[in-house]
Formats: sequence, structure tokens, C-alpha cells
Amino acid sequence: MVGGQSVNAVKDNPWLTLALGGVTVALSILVYRWVVRRTERRTVTEAAGEGAVSTVVRGVLIGIVLFGCVIGNIALLGYYEIDGIGSVTGAVGLAGFMAAASVTEELMFRGVLFRVIEERGGTWWALVPTSLLFGAWHLLNPDASLWGAVVIALSAGPMLGAAYVATRNLWMPIGVHFGWNYAASGIFSTEVSGNDTQQGLLESATSGPTLIGGGEFGPEASLYTLVFGVLLTIGFLWLARRRGNLVPRGGRGGRGGRDGSVDSGVVTLPR
Repeated sequence: MVGGQSVNAVKDNPWLTLALGGVTVALSILVYRWVVRRTERRTVTEAAGEGAVSTVVRGVLIGIVLFGCVIGNIALLGYYEIDGIGSVTGAVGLAGFMAAASVTEELMFRGVLFRVIEERGGTWWALVPTSLLFGAWHLLNPDASLWGAVVIALSAGPMLGAAYVATRNLWMPIGVHFGWNYAASGIFSTEVSGNDTQQGLLESATSGPTLIGGGEFGPEASLYTLVFGVLLTIGFLWLARRRGNLVPRGGRGGRGGRDGSVDSGVVTLPR
């Protein structure tokens, strides 16, 4: 979280933001791996290097397409308009800022909180409190709104948790999270979670009722976000069930493999 605040502090300098964002990402992952190895004495399979790049790329594409569906529908109603090219350097800086935010939040909410609760109470019990906390977390943003936090708690929270369950690694939710945030800010230049986001690649304007355009909170408070987020959540949960990755109520000492067997490679932080 300290790294994310540092990136935010220099966001007026896009190249420094990009560099500091990259450093924050690398250090956050290294610290997470070190803490898990040290406290749980196991291989950190959920943040393993093998396959990380390809999984993140797939996640980013999913996140971009997801936001594209939301903003496309808002545009069809006439509430999103592109006026020209915005700031290329702004888009560069936003890549660093959103990368740092995505990685640190996913490590905290899915890497620690979700994993610990799921181990003890099962997948469904883990989805509820972590989603609510994830929504509440966004109330700390400058232009936050209760409605925006509710939409995040009902869509992004379950969706990112389900992405982790479906793949049993953190790279997919990190990719989806970054893809969504960067598409919203770096490409389409809309507000992101009431963060007073800088202009990205396109010069644009979002208007209309809060339930459609999202108001000062941004399109994340749109009903379209809720609908498409829930649909993607269902898709990830279907995939998780097919792979045998859903942990039953009461938890278990590992995770299910694709054949439904239990793999003890993922355990919780000791209490």
C-alpha cells in the first residue's frame, strides 16, 4: 500500500510514475513470495513465475474487452463521446499507476484475505466478505460514492475472486484488474473509482444519469458494469466448478485439481 501511495504522489510526472509503478509491482510480488515462503514454508504456487506472462496477458485482454462492452453500451445511449486524441504521456503514466494499484490490491484481497477465508470456510464464504471489503476499500477515494462501492462489491469483488478460483493463481485477477483499470483510464480517459484520474489516450466526455454513466465515480458505478461483471463472474465460477476448484463449505487443506483431486500446494497463513 505504501508503494501505491508513492506512485500516486508522483502521478503528475508520467515517466516517473511508470518507473515507480514498475518498481512497486516487482517489490510487492517479491515481498509476497518471501512472506509466504517464510511463514507458510511452501512453494508459492499462486504467484509462480511459470506461465505468469501469458496468464496476465489473457487477463488484461479480458479486462479491456469487459470495459469495452460497458463503455460501448454507454456510448450507444449517447452518454460517452470521443472528441479527439488526449495525452499519450498521460496514458504512459497511467500504465504504471494502474499496474501498481492492481498488483497491490490483488495481493492483499485475493492473495491473503480471500485465500485465508476460503481455506477455513470455503469458496462461497470467502467471496462474500472479501467482495464487501473490496467495495468498501474504494470509499477511500476522493470522489467515492456509496453506490459506486456497492457496484464494485457486487461485480468486481466476486469477479476477481472467481478469476482466482478458476485459475488458482493471482496472475489472472491481476491481469483482469489492470486491463479494466487501464482501459478505463489510459485508453478511454474515464474516471476510475472516483480517483480523480488524469487524462489518457483519448479526449472524451462521459455524461448522463449516474446509473448509466457512473457520475463522478466513473463507469464502474454504471448498471452496465454490474451486469457484465456478474456475467463474467458466472463464467469464471462455471470454469472453477468444471476444474474442481471450488472449495466446499468448511474449507479443506488444499485445492482441487482439474480432475477434482485435492492438491495441498496452497495452504493458508498460519494463525
